[in-house]
Amino acid sequence: MLTRTNVTNIGDPFIVNNGESYYMYATSFDVEGFKVWKSDDMTEWDCLGVCLDLSNSWTCQDYWAPEVIYHNGKYVMHYTARRKSDGSLRLGVAVSEKPEGPFVDVHQGPMFDLGYAAIDGHVFIDDDGKAYFYYSKDCSENYVSENVRASEICVCELTDDLLNIVGEPITLFGPSEDYDSVMVGDQMWNEGPYILKKDGVYYMTYSANFYASRDYCICVTKADNPFGPFVKTGGPIMTCNDVEEDFSGPGHNAFFRDREGNLKMTFHIHTYENEPSPNRKACICDAYIEEGTIKFKL
Repeated sequence: MLTRTNVTNIGDPFIVNNGESYYMYATSFDVEGFKVWKSDDMTEWDCLGVCLDLSNSWTCQDYWAPEVIYHNGKYVMHYTARRKSDGSLRLGVAVSEKPEGPFVDVHQGPMFDLGYAAIDGHVFIDDDGKAYFYYSKDCSENYVSENVRASEICVCELTDDLLNIVGEPITLFGPSEDYDSVMVGDQMWNEGPYILKKDGVYYMTYSANFYASRDYCICVTKADNPFGPFVKTGGPIMTCNDVEEDFSGPGHNAFFRDREGNLKMTFHIHTYENEPSPNRKACICDAYIEEGTIKFKL
């Protein structure tokens, strides 16, 4: 069942279930930092205000794609922001004792700097407790040829506290298929990675194409190892054509479990179907893994 929530003018929603309530974090446009919403039914959400204030920090704008994980007694948020000193996109990390915050920026600067723009950080903790960090090398600075810029998905290990990367990241893949290589200007996008594991298989969802177009969609790859190689499975698993009305540009998804243990997925669509823009609304649907791919109940 598809739920269109009352959370709009956002992007990249992410939901945490703490056993009592659901908390949503998302790309924010009207604050320097991130807001948090709370719900008991996953349909009506109340904004609790700013949970991470970055108004006097190393950042200046573009507060994107926060993901929060409860780990070792703390809530850890990885987020994207533009660095004030040079305008380049970087990943940051903050921690809190409570899901509603306040979160405190750990490094008072980027989580790491490898000389290129990086966005959309995602933590995956494997069955053996080892933590991995997936992110997108952003197309704003990533030339894959003389005249083409593309966002590519990367991975590296994380320290046990999830606050620092270990070793050199590996680039896994970028736009390569007709369905995930729609170009706008000189740019293409593979971004927003998320990992699910079942029966020894690592399923990675990612979003492709331009976020402010109907073509934005959710795709899937899979591998037998968290470092890949990941194989694309032959087409998007969610597009604007999957629902007849009000379903433009579904993308940047994340998974969570409800109170009954059912797998759910949150993602965004354009708030105004006929005018795709950064203004998006958060949606939720049921999800499951079957026949070697991820499926949904819409």
